Amino acid sequence: MDMPELRALLTPAGLRLLDELGPLTGAAEVATAVTRLRRAGHSPDLVSAVVGQARLRTRATAKFGDLAERMLFTRAGLEQATRLEVAALHAGRFRDAGLTHVADLGCGIGGDALGLSGLGLDVLAVDADEVTAALAAYNLAAAGAEVRHARAEDIDLSGIDAAWLDPARRTAGHDETRRVTASDYTPALDWVFAVARTLPAGIKLGPGFDRTEIPDDLEAQWISVDGATIELVLWSGSLARADVRRAALVIRSGAAHELTAPADTADAEVRGLGAFVHEPDGAVIRARLIGDVARALEAGMLAPGIAYLTSDAALTSPFVQSFRVREELPFETKALSRALRERGIGRLEIKKRGVDADPATLRPRLKLAGPEQATLILTRTASGRRAILADRV
Repeated sequence: MDMPELRALLTPAGLRLLDELGPLTGAAEVATAVTRLRRAGHSPDLVSAVVGQARLRTRATAKFGDLAERMLFTRAGLEQATRLEVAALHAGRFRDAGLTHVADLGCGIGGDALGLSGLGLDVLAVDADEVTAALAAYNLAAAGAEVRHARAEDIDLSGIDAAWLDPARRTAGHDETRRVTASDYTPALDWVFAVARTLPAGIKLGPGFDRTEIPDDLEAQWISVDGATIELVLWSGSLARADVRRAALVIRSGAAHELTAPADTADAEVRGLGAFVHEPDGAVIRARLIGDVARALEAGMLAPGIAYLTSDAALTSPFVQSFRVREELPFETKALSRALRERGIGRLEIKKRGVDADPATLRPRLKLAGPEQATLILTRTASGRRAILADRV
């Protein structure tokens, strides 16, 4: 979205037209809507803005639920926005720490500011991009947050209790953007960390952020939602928990589970294949807390450096996906294909770690047929490569 489109949209007539249009899902619906609106005499800028917003609202439901129907987005802003359920958990930290006035520096379209405002906190939301700041102002109008179009570095933080910092990790733009290296984040990480030393702060980063760059005095919390590891948050001051430097927050079907430790934990010992295989959640792997999960499950590692656990105990947890082992099969395509057909397996989930195998390439070569389903785990173990046929627990 550019400024002419935004101006066309942010009028009573433009917003009314957007609400009347409703959700758009497929290319055919979009084409029909564009043709109808153009024939009705609407300007190209307004048609582009309204149709684009209708499509984005449909996609945004996954992050914002019913609230998406009353919000405005850019494509890049939606992709980078915090899910509302996660933003609410972040906001809870600020509230529980007794902090009342928070600066959201790099607010984007306003996801985290919505969470903070929803818990009754006073919020100053700031974004350096003019279009994005305007959309944030629209999205946050009912929440009562103050929104400014400005650089984070230019904001006077006197009177502010705490900061939420979300440095831009992609190139500027509203549609197609690309990731940049940590040295090119805006605001710069040195400035971000300096703010976190003077105010209680939460810093949102990508989950793959270089762990060696994490300051020792900050709590690092990796977060996953329904199996996807979505972000790393660094917490400082009163927002950081005593004796916690590593945390994995796992959200599944709306329920939150957390594992914490004062440091990385040692991996469990390697052992032979047992009755179960467990795959740790991505947040647990990123936080390097696999060893704690393994010991809770009475499990060992399948191989050094491979994030699969194995056990004989019929235990599982929210921090893993568990599989009951059926048998080992030959790690050779023709023999594997024959074995799967003999077992009538026509639907197969393929997982792999530590081996040179491409599930997308392997699947058609297996020539699957039959009514049964199973999971195939391709991995390296202490005794070599293995193909493990299993069922999800």
